[in-house]
Amino acid sequence: MNLRLVLLLFLVAAPAEALASPQGSIPHFPATLTSEVLGEALTFIEPRTLSPYPVPTLALWGLGGLSLLDPSLSTELSAGKLSLASPDRVLAAVTAPKPADVSAWGRAIAELAAVAWNNSREVRALGPDGVIQAFFDELFNHFDPYSRYVPAGEAAEDRAARSGQAGTGITLAARDGAILVQGVVIGSPAANAGIHPGERLLFVDGATTAGKAPRVLEAEMAGPAGSTVVLTFADAAHHVRTVVLVRRNVPPETVFSARDGDLLVLRISAFDATTGPHLADEIAAGLSVAAPPKGIVLDLRGNRGGLLDQAVYAADVLLARGVIASTAGRDPSASHLWLAAGADLAGGLPVVVVVDGLTASAAEILSAALADNGRAVVLGSTTLGKGLVQTIEPLPNGGELFVTWSRVLAPRGWPIEGLGVLPQVCTSHGPSWLDRQLAQLGEGVQPMARAIFEHETARAPLPLAQILAIRSACPAAVGSEADMRAARFLIDNPAAYAAALLPPAGRPLFQPPR
Repeated sequence: MNLRLVLLLFLVAAPAEALASPQGSIPHFPATLTSEVLGEALTFIEPRTLSPYPVPTLALWGLGGLSLLDPSLSTELSAGKLSLASPDRVLAAVTAPKPADVSAWGRAIAELAAVAWNNSREVRALGPDGVIQAFFDELFNHFDPYSRYVPAGEAAEDRAARSGQAGTGITLAARDGAILVQGVVIGSPAANAGIHPGERLLFVDGATTAGKAPRVLEAEMAGPAGSTVVLTFADAAHHVRTVVLVRRNVPPETVFSARDGDLLVLRISAFDATTGPHLADEIAAGLSVAAPPKGIVLDLRGNRGGLLDQAVYAADVLLARGVIASTAGRDPSASHLWLAAGADLAGGLPVVVVVDGLTASAAEILSAALADNGRAVVLGSTTLGKGLVQTIEPLPNGGELFVTWSRVLAPRGWPIEGLGVLPQVCTSHGPSWLDRQLAQLGEGVQPMARAIFEHETARAPLPLAQILAIRSACPAAVGSEADMRAARFLIDNPAAYAAALLPPAGRPLFQPPR
């Protein structure tokens, strides 16, 4: 007899698919596909979690999702048997597979799910996708806040968002009855064709733009990758030209440059596939003007993060040397060390990084790299504290797994997860506190010295009480106008900037006052 069949032998009389239902005939439960999905998922998850969990534990956690769908159902692993029960009887039981036989565990879970499907109206009401979703929801409840399962439809949308939508790279604005090019994404079809902000868009595929909203026209310019769109423009001298652009996937622009007097303000809204190169381009362009700025402000407020490699790229733009970040996990592939390998494109110009309580993930990695290496002063409030890295795995049903597999450590060795980035200049205690801090910095005194020392010397794992105590030195808050006022003060006052700046990683921190 096939041993694999013995392992999954039901102790009830009928096979799962044939069990009678009080509701009559029901759609067939896709046990084969479900077993493939769960088997591949457990194979991927088990060696990569931050803490080691055996496959039987993972399976039992996930099966708890059936109880969420129908509280009358319960699952148990006891005496070598994996069972599903209702209040009055055992519905099914299988011999528990060997812990290392992950595929067999996927089949066993799918068999029990099929029995639950045949015996529970609540389970059937959510359909097969709902059963799989419930399994992963309950499984990941035992993990960190970020590991998750994304069903097929949402996963396809997420993939499109990560790679960008097919289009031209043009954003539009309406002004004085005309439709103007507001922005052009660097490296997009529009940029390659020499289209510049300020040009008037007259026609899209021969149809006039008059009377149409910018969003409507942007939708008309989008289309399948590889298709063409014909656009007609007029410049300031009323010269008209027509260009044919081939649409392609263009990640949305994430770097926005503005000049504020003698400051170059660069707002980074997220970290997508082109953020690092675009930041380098904007810094180069901002410094090439006749009257270059005397300082740079990186505005990362509200930036929820994105791609880790782009945070590393962005840090390397401003760092000539030093550790940018490191990650550590159980899977050897999850552990990395990133070192600055280029030149500081800003040539040592003062940099202030502005953050708030919504700054997270990749934005925190960039902030920590610049602060810990003594390259920038971080200003604002304590950031969110998301320093875990996920790896993505596609599943046979089109869904995706996002599994946390490593922790991010700042150059000085403290964990970003939980702690977040503690600013050297805190704006969340109110204007009076900020004014006193700026005045002390101007005198060469850092009032945040003790809090900074405790933050920078913290090491994982950290008890929650210690995390909360460190973060309380500068409570998380939404950014305000005070942030930019303080940033300007620091750049206008070199002594205050120097007092706030940390020594580069590898050198001792300033000792806090007793």
